[in-house]
Amino acid sequence: MVEKTMKRLSYDKSALIETLHTAQETFGYLENETLKFIARRLKLPYAKVYGVATFYHFFRLKPKGKHTVVVCMGTACYIKDANKILEKLENRFNIKAGETTKDGLLSLISARCVGSCSLAPIAIYDNKAIGHLGIEQSVDEAQELLSC
Repeated sequence: MVEKTMKRLSYDKSALIETLHTAQETFGYLENETLKFIARRLKLPYAKVYGVATFYHFFRLKPKGKHTVVVCMGTACYIKDANKILEKLENRFNIKAGETTKDGLLSLISARCVGSCSLAPIAIYDNKAIGHLGIEQSVDEAQELLSC
Protein backbone atom coordinates (compact mmCIF):
# COMPACT_ATOMS: atom_id res chain seq x y z
CA MET A 1 0.00 0.00 0.00
CA VAL A 2 2.78 2.45 0.87
CA GLU A 3 4.56 1.97 -2.44
CA LYS A 4 1.22 2.25 -4.27
CA THR A 5 0.49 5.58 -2.57
CA MET A 6 3.89 7.01 -3.48
CA LYS A 7 3.56 5.78 -7.07
CA ARG A 8 0.04 7.27 -7.38
CA LEU A 9 1.50 10.61 -6.25
CA SER A 10 4.46 10.30 -8.67
CA TYR A 11 6.99 9.95 -5.83
CA ASP A 12 6.69 13.68 -5.29
CA LYS A 13 8.21 15.08 -2.10
CA SER A 14 4.86 16.71 -1.32
CA ALA A 15 3.44 13.17 -0.91
CA LEU A 16 5.20 12.77 2.43
CA ILE A 17 2.28 13.30 4.82
CA GLU A 18 -0.12 11.17 2.80
CA THR A 19 2.53 8.44 2.54
CA LEU A 20 3.11 8.54 6.31
CA HIS A 21 -0.66 8.23 6.85
CA THR A 22 -0.81 5.22 4.56
CA ALA A 23 2.16 3.59 6.29
CA GLN A 24 0.62 4.09 9.72
CA GLU A 25 -2.74 2.74 8.58
CA THR A 26 -0.99 -0.28 7.06
CA PHE A 27 1.41 -1.12 9.91
CA GLY A 28 -0.26 0.52 12.92
CA TYR A 29 2.69 2.79 13.62
CA LEU A 30 5.77 4.24 11.90
CA GLU A 31 8.74 2.01 12.54
CA ASN A 32 12.21 3.46 11.96
CA GLU A 33 12.83 1.20 8.94
CA THR A 34 9.56 2.39 7.39
CA LEU A 35 10.64 6.02 7.77
CA LYS A 36 13.98 5.22 6.12
CA PHE A 37 12.21 3.44 3.25
CA ILE A 38 9.92 6.43 2.68
CA ALA A 39 12.87 8.83 2.79
CA ARG A 40 14.74 6.80 0.14
CA ARG A 41 11.74 6.42 -2.17
CA LEU A 42 10.74 10.10 -1.97
CA LYS A 43 14.39 11.21 -2.16
CA LEU A 44 14.09 13.17 1.07
CA PRO A 45 16.57 13.41 3.94
CA TYR A 46 15.72 10.98 6.73
CA ALA A 47 15.79 13.90 9.19
CA LYS A 48 12.96 15.61 7.30
CA VAL A 49 10.79 12.46 7.28
CA TYR A 50 11.49 11.83 10.97
CA GLY A 51 10.83 15.50 11.77
CA VAL A 52 7.42 15.43 10.10
CA ALA A 53 6.52 12.12 11.77
CA THR A 54 7.38 13.47 15.21
CA PHE A 55 5.90 16.95 14.72
CA TYR A 56 2.32 15.84 14.15
CA HIS A 57 0.66 14.23 17.17
CA PHE A 58 -1.40 11.80 15.09
CA PHE A 59 1.70 9.89 13.93
CA ARG A 60 2.98 7.16 16.25
CA LEU A 61 6.52 5.78 16.33
CA LYS A 62 5.55 2.97 18.69
CA PRO A 63 2.67 0.50 18.65
CA LYS A 64 -0.53 1.78 20.19
CA GLY A 65 -2.04 -0.03 23.16
CA LYS A 66 -5.30 -1.93 23.04
CA HIS A 67 -6.92 1.00 24.87
CA THR A 68 -6.14 4.71 24.68
CA VAL A 69 -6.62 7.60 27.10
CA VAL A 70 -6.15 11.10 25.70
CA VAL A 71 -5.95 13.89 28.28
CA CYS A 72 -6.64 17.39 27.00
CA MET A 73 -4.00 19.88 28.11
CA GLY A 74 -5.57 22.96 26.53
CA THR A 75 -5.78 26.14 28.58
CA ALA A 76 -9.31 25.57 29.91
CA CYS A 77 -8.44 22.01 30.94
CA TYR A 78 -5.04 22.92 32.33
CA ILE A 79 -6.41 25.58 34.67
CA LYS A 80 -8.88 22.96 35.93
CA ASP A 81 -6.07 20.55 36.89
CA ALA A 82 -5.61 18.49 33.71
CA ASN A 83 -1.91 18.37 34.58
CA LYS A 84 -2.79 16.65 37.87
CA ILE A 85 -5.06 14.20 36.03
CA LEU A 86 -2.25 13.36 33.62
CA GLU A 87 0.22 12.99 36.49
CA LYS A 88 -2.16 10.70 38.38
CA LEU A 89 -2.60 8.46 35.32
CA GLU A 90 1.16 8.41 34.69
CA ASN A 91 1.84 7.36 38.27
CA ARG A 92 -0.94 4.77 38.41
CA PHE A 93 0.08 3.04 35.17
CA ASN A 94 3.82 3.70 35.46
CA ILE A 95 4.09 5.36 32.04
CA LYS A 96 4.57 8.88 30.74
CA ALA A 97 2.35 10.64 28.22
CA GLY A 98 3.12 9.23 24.79
CA GLU A 99 3.94 5.77 26.15
CA THR A 100 2.18 2.43 26.31
CA THR A 101 2.16 0.05 29.26
CA LYS A 102 4.56 -2.90 28.99
CA ASP A 103 1.63 -5.30 28.59
CA GLY A 104 0.40 -3.27 25.58
CA LEU A 105 -3.00 -2.64 27.13
CA LEU A 106 -2.99 1.14 27.64
CA SER A 107 -1.54 4.10 25.75
CA LEU A 108 -1.58 7.49 27.48
CA ILE A 109 -1.58 10.57 25.28
CA SER A 110 -1.70 14.28 26.05
CA ALA A 111 -3.34 16.54 23.47
CA ARG A 112 -2.93 20.27 23.04
CA CYS A 113 -6.70 20.68 22.77
CA VAL A 114 -9.64 18.41 21.97
CA GLY A 115 -12.02 21.30 21.30
CA SER A 116 -14.43 20.77 24.20
CA CYS A 117 -13.49 23.59 26.53
CA SER A 118 -16.94 23.80 28.11
CA LEU A 119 -16.37 20.25 29.46
CA ALA A 120 -12.97 21.04 31.00
CA PRO A 121 -11.17 19.10 32.21
CA ILE A 122 -11.81 16.40 29.65
CA ALA A 123 -10.22 13.12 28.65
CA ILE A 124 -11.11 10.68 25.93
CA TYR A 125 -11.23 7.01 26.85
CA ASP A 126 -11.28 4.82 23.72
CA ASN A 127 -13.22 7.49 21.78
CA LYS A 128 -15.62 8.17 24.70
CA ALA A 129 -15.26 11.74 25.95
CA ILE A 130 -15.68 12.31 29.68
CA GLY A 131 -15.92 15.93 30.77
CA HIS A 132 -15.74 17.64 34.14
CA LEU A 133 -13.33 14.84 35.04
CA GLY A 134 -12.08 14.46 38.58
CA ILE A 135 -8.55 13.32 39.41
CA GLU A 136 -9.58 10.05 41.07
CA GLN A 137 -12.33 9.49 38.51
CA SER A 138 -9.69 9.60 35.76
CA VAL A 139 -8.02 6.47 37.11
CA ASP A 140 -11.36 4.73 37.71
CA GLU A 141 -12.35 5.31 34.09
CA ALA A 142 -9.04 3.92 32.85
CA GLN A 143 -9.37 0.88 35.10
CA GLU A 144 -12.83 0.29 33.68
CA LEU A 145 -11.38 0.26 30.15
CA LEU A 146 -8.85 -2.36 31.16
CA SER A 147 -11.49 -4.59 32.72
CA CYS A 148 -13.42 -4.89 29.44
